[in-house]
Amino acid sequence: MNFVKSIHDAQHSDAELVFQFRQHGDIQVLGLLYQRYMELVYGVCLKYLKDAEQSKDAVMQIFEELVVKLPKHEVDNFKSWLYVLARNHCLMQLRSPKNIKTTEFNPSVVYSEENGHLNGAREKEDQLLLMEDCMGKLPEEQKNFVRMFYLEQKCYKEITALTGSDFNKVRSLIQNGRRNLKICMEKSLKEHTSKI
Repeated sequence: MNFVKSIHDAQHSDAELVFQFRQHGDIQVLGLLYQRYMELVYGVCLKYLKDAEQSKDAVMQIFEELVVKLPKHEVDNFKSWLYVLARNHCLMQLRSPKNIKTTEFNPSVVYSEENGHLNGAREKEDQLLLMEDCMGKLPEEQKNFVRMFYLEQKCYKEITALTGSDFNKVRSLIQNGRRNLKICMEKSLKEHTSKI
């Protein structure tokens, strides 16, 4: 797992090498710096990805990310920054659709006593999906104001300042949006349960 074949330089600090790379964009310098921490990066990847081959690939991908990201960030402690970069890379890998594992639907598992907590989580997820669907059906202005108020947690005054709308109009649109959202969700739930 070596990027740099024969260079082994302990006389330059991480900060000096970061500075050199940012100044000149020399991949050899970055490779030298990265080589110091490849085992750490591999360990982080293995911890999260739990697969040796996938972790080796991730080590290479993180180096490629470094080439792009390091010039854009002020890095005081390269080792800590690299650790966070590696961890975030792995978490993004785990969240990607190709890594989401699916299994055949088994109703007895969903309704079993020990998995009862899954029902609550599933119900909440269904409600969120339903809410998102109903949000899309609201008039554009209502949808934007409801999103700002509930999801972005902005107060009436902030929304008024951001949009330039009258305070009463903001309040009215949010209240009407909330009511329309509730009606839409109740109607959809009723339709869904009548099909079961």
